[in-house]
Parts: sequence; structure tokens; C-alpha cells
Amino acid sequence: MPWKPLPQVSGKSGVIESVLLSGIPGIWHGFGTRLSADWPGDYTNLKQIHSDVIFAAEDRKGCIGEGDALMSSAPGQRIGVRTADCVPLLFADPDHRAVAAAHAGWRGTVVEIARKTVRRMQEVYGSDPRRIRAAIGPAIGKCCFEVGADVAAQFAPWCPGVEILTHVDLTEANYRQLLLAGLLPEHNDASRICTVCDPERFHSYRRDREYSGRMVAAIAII
Repeated sequence: MPWKPLPQVSGKSGVIESVLLSGIPGIWHGFGTRLSADWPGDYTNLKQIHSDVIFAAEDRKGCIGEGDALMSSAPGQRIGVRTADCVPLLFADPDHRAVAAAHAGWRGTVVEIARKTVRRMQEVYGSDPRRIRAAIGPAIGKCCFEVGADVAAQFAPWCPGVEILTHVDLTEANYRQLLLAGLLPEHNDASRICTVCDPERFHSYRRDREYSGRMVAAIAII
């Protein structure tokens, strides 16, 4: 799927969007970069703990707890997650007017935060997975995510043969989880931008360690 720059937001450029999500009327979203430090303004968020904990935000503001995914059906409420190599995922259900944002590092991927977010949207909003659209934002690429055999082995359900590899594809693993959750291939938009390889646009914890900043991926119903 093609990706394109968003127009300037709050005087800052550098936010990118998924063409798939931008085609849904009434959905606002974006994936921030290191060039969009003030974006998206006030938004509902979490203290992220690399878990499978999912919150229904529904008009709650600020940091509302410890977890790694939020959902909302409240118009105007911006929900978001912060990343610096981990995978940001944004979801939209055009039928039930509900959205979600999830943060999937390697631990979050292993506990299937992506698939479980889809399941929670089914439980809370009655969403049909075949109608949900999802976008996977910029994250560390397979080229740069070198791991030990003990970590690699945990990705076997989504990446067959990964036990003999030293590099893991987090984006691919989350994409496959979404397909297993019932999303259609044409309703998945996965960026293949590696945050480590593009220091001008993206923060990266693996590259910059404690000097790394964070980027926000956010979505809302408008």
C-alpha cells in the first residue's frame, strides 16, 4: 500500500498517514515522526508496559492506566501510543464508528496484542473483523532487529522457520496476527519503513538508546 505525507498539522510537518485509513470518512489519524514533536496535541494515552492489556478509553483524558492498547467510540477523542522502534498499529471500524491504537514491541507481539485488540473491538463494539481496517506504522525492520535464538523461537507461530534466523520481522508477525484475527488482506496497510535506518525522520531506541525520543501514533473519530 502507498503512503504519503500528511499536510502540516499544528504548524509541524512530518506526520505520515495510511492511504487505507485516510479513505474512511470521519477518521482522523497519523503516525508522528521526530519532525512532528508537538503533534498530536492532547490525547488519551497509557503507561506502556509491553503487555496485552487493552483499555476502552471512552472520553477519559490523559494517561488512564498501564497497558498497551486503547479503543474508543467517542467522537473527537484522540487516542494514541508512543513508539521508538516498536510497532504502532491503528484500527478503524467504519460500521460501528470505533477506533483503536496499539503498541507492539517484541513482547507485545508474542502475547498477540494486535489479535487481542481486534477481539476486544468485537466484544465491546460488535465489530466484524472482516470490516476493520488496520494500518501498521514505521517500526524497526527485519534488517535491524537482530535477536537471540530464545527470542526468535517465540515468533514461530507467525514466522515459520524463524528458529534458525537471527533477525525477526515484527511488522510481518503483526500483519499475520491481523489476518489470523479475521482481517482481510486488502484491509491491512503495512509500512515497510525501518525506524533504525532513517535517523533523519525517526527516533530509534535500538540506535540511540537512552538518547532516543518517542513518536506518537494517534487516531480519532471526527
